[in-house]
Order: sequence, then structure tokens, then C-alpha cells
Amino acid sequence: MNVKTTVTLSDEDLRFAEELVEAGRFPSVSDVIGEGLARLRLEESDSDPVAGMADEIRRRMELPRDQFINMEDDDLFERVRKRLNSRPAR
Repeated sequence: MNVKTTVTLSDEDLRFAEELVEAGRFPSVSDVIGEGLARLRLEESDSDPVAGMADEIRRRMELPRDQFINMEDDDLFERVRKRLNSRPAR
């Protein structure tokens, strides 16, 4: 569903968008804006590791409690401590 809205562009941005339309790269200024938003959305989801982690944490938080990993039964923290302690001092 498309929703009509109003956006404010600088003169320079509007000229650029209109040039893209005139060059036949986009059918309308709205499509130029839509493409920019689509690229930002893709950029956010693909290249931002923190956003990816946040999505994964949200997904895991929706799991039933009995599917959580019991950290008391996992020696992850001990393994990390040993690894850090085995590094030469800087």
C-alpha cells in the first residue's frame, strides 16, 4: 500500500532527483526517494553488525524460556578468561 506524504528537500536534492528522472533513470521523484530508502534499509540490515545482533537478540528473546541456554552449564566464560590470561602482556 502506498501512502501519500509530504517531504521537504533542499534545492540541490530536488534538482538532483529531477535530473535522475529527466535522464530516464527513474519514472518519478517519488521513485528516487523510494530507492534511497530501500538502499538505506538494505544497508542497515546487511552491513550493520549491531543491528543484526539486535535482531538476533530480539528473535531469541521471543523463544520460550525452556529453550534459553543455561549459562551455568556452559563453560564459555571460563574459556574466555583462560584465553585472555594466556595472552602475553602488552
